[in-house]
Amino acid sequence: MGLRWRIAQAAEIRWWERYLKQKPKSEYLNWKKNYWTDFLKKINITPLPKERILDAGCGPAGIFMIFENKDVHALDPLLEEYQEKLKHFEKKDYPNVDFISLPLEEFSITKPYDKVFCLNAINHVADLDLCFDNIIAATKKGGQLIVSIDAHNYAFFKQLFRLLPGDILHPHQYDLNEYKTMLTTRGCQIERTTLMKKEFFFNYFTIVATKL
Repeated sequence: MGLRWRIAQAAEIRWWERYLKQKPKSEYLNWKKNYWTDFLKKINITPLPKERILDAGCGPAGIFMIFENKDVHALDPLLEEYQEKLKHFEKKDYPNVDFISLPLEEFSITKPYDKVFCLNAINHVADLDLCFDNIIAATKKGGQLIVSIDAHNYAFFKQLFRLLPGDILHPHQYDLNEYKTMLTTRGCQIERTTLMKKEFFFNYFTIVATKL
């Protein structure tokens, strides 16, 4: 893995430690579950009872939290550090979830998933092309891939951030159309794109795609 990715991963765990430090565990987890429930409503996604689900780049409080009665895998290279350093994350709280402590670059499957979520994670990875290949390979034909990203609004700042560590948590800097192209050139059809949050440098979007 490259130096910029390693720096980003170290910054990621420090960010979570600072962010959660003053937040009571039960209060935060209840809030986060409500957040994910609202998120699914906004993007018009309703997982079916027997669907197999992957939460790729799940973090310590990913969407895996709300799929209590489903076959769920949750993948993140920092899971062991979350378990050790964050009281808000304990694997035993999610008995139906199979946690996989691996970078997305090293993930391979034996059985594809009906729905693959990669939420605010794909632009944290070391090898962006390989990770797009892997999450699409993990999605069954006809299944849905749900990717959320911070996408650049201005070409000037996109190029500037690529040269300078303006956003250390995100080693990759792209705009929305570039992210869409990364999906469509790999055999996915974009169903819809939802603007989740508008900011100056970046807008936060969720892309729902179907694997053809």
